[in-house]
Amino acid sequence: MDHFSRIRRSAALISAVAATLLALATPASAQESFRLGIVTFLSGPAADSFGVPARNGAQYVIDQLNKGSAPSPYEKVGFGGMKIEPVIIDENGGATKQVQELRNLYQRDNVDVVLGYIGSGDCLAVAPIAEELKKMLVLMDCGTPRIFEEAKYNYVFRTAAHATMDNVGLIRYMKAKNVKMDTLSAINQDYAWGQDSRADFVAAAGQLYPNAKLEIDLLPKFGAGQYGTEISALVGAGSDVVYSSLWGGDLQAFVLQSAPRGLPKRSQLVFSAADHVLPPLGDKMPDGTIIGARGAYGLMSQKSPLNDWLFKGYEAANGIYPVQAAYRMTQAILGLKAAVEKAMAKNGGKKPSTDELVAAMTGLEWPSPGGLIQMKLADGHQAIQPIAFSRTKYNPDSKRVDLVDIEYFAAECVNPPPGVKSLDWIKGGMQGAKCN
Repeated sequence: MDHFSRIRRSAALISAVAATLLALATPASAQESFRLGIVTFLSGPAADSFGVPARNGAQYVIDQLNKGSAPSPYEKVGFGGMKIEPVIIDENGGATKQVQELRNLYQRDNVDVVLGYIGSGDCLAVAPIAEELKKMLVLMDCGTPRIFEEAKYNYVFRTAAHATMDNVGLIRYMKAKNVKMDTLSAINQDYAWGQDSRADFVAAAGQLYPNAKLEIDLLPKFGAGQYGTEISALVGAGSDVVYSSLWGGDLQAFVLQSAPRGLPKRSQLVFSAADHVLPPLGDKMPDGTIIGARGAYGLMSQKSPLNDWLFKGYEAANGIYPVQAAYRMTQAILGLKAAVEKAMAKNGGKKPSTDELVAAMTGLEWPSPGGLIQMKLADGHQAIQPIAFSRTKYNPDSKRVDLVDIEYFAAECVNPPPGVKSLDWIKGGMQGAKCN
């Protein structure tokens, strides 16, 4: 080897060593990205009114975070300086498919965390797989209380309240507004979400409307789409109240088919999770329908810098205001950001390991556009949050449905306390509820 070759080789070696030392001394945020798997309905009957708004919410929020354009306390770029790289997957196709897709996200796509899921059946299927793989899973929606009431998880979190809040809050709203309910009928989807929602609503009615009689109790399959037989039975019963937790395309179809048959004129319609169908239904949503949004979201959200940022920014980007799915996706991403940065503050600024991230998320609290999110249930793995309810009123000037007579309920008024199963808490008189 000649003199100049030795010099070049020595220079290259010094350069490589210097690069390695620099990498070791530089915080992870300057070197790495954070790969985030996102799962939501991009096709099928749940896509238009729920899954796609969730996807749009994720895209807006991630873009804002990566540019450092979010308001305090989320103004830092990405997750602790790391740019967020989303990998978005369609939730349509059933629970078996979602189990394989979850494995693919972790093992093939090498995502750091998977965040998403709307369908309760999908959540029940994927949660044990994440636990088996020891990978962090953040459930952003899926209402069934069974996730943590029937199992204990270390790597799984849900950053939104479960459906007990929807139904306890709905009954409290009805009682506060003196809604008559001597007789009651119900129509809910025949899977975990519909079954659990129906059970919670009927149990809560038993506490605040103890003399109400349940007349018609229907459980059509998810995605049924045609409800002629069910609507005939409901119209025939003429109950004071018709309750439903239908959502997505099923709820739209039910409303469109029931109005011409006169159901809204015979019975007070109460829908626990309906704000997301207001934009597509427009004037087809009967005035006076009582609805919830699974939180203080959308047209029922309260003014704050965070809410202005989401509501106005999402509307400008998509030409339509955000509904519950976009809010739930946003609060999940912001919660994960808060957990990443909490973990990095403890480990010297390095990209956190899964176990460091799990420790940071457990019991975490963070502000969101829909209010304060608190991981207070299931040993710090299940969120509680405030909620709102209202009545619908179509506005011909703006050509959209307005929400009026809004009432808000604190998180600890409508969620069970730690260590108590939801249905047991309701049937026991909702002891310990803090309602001001």
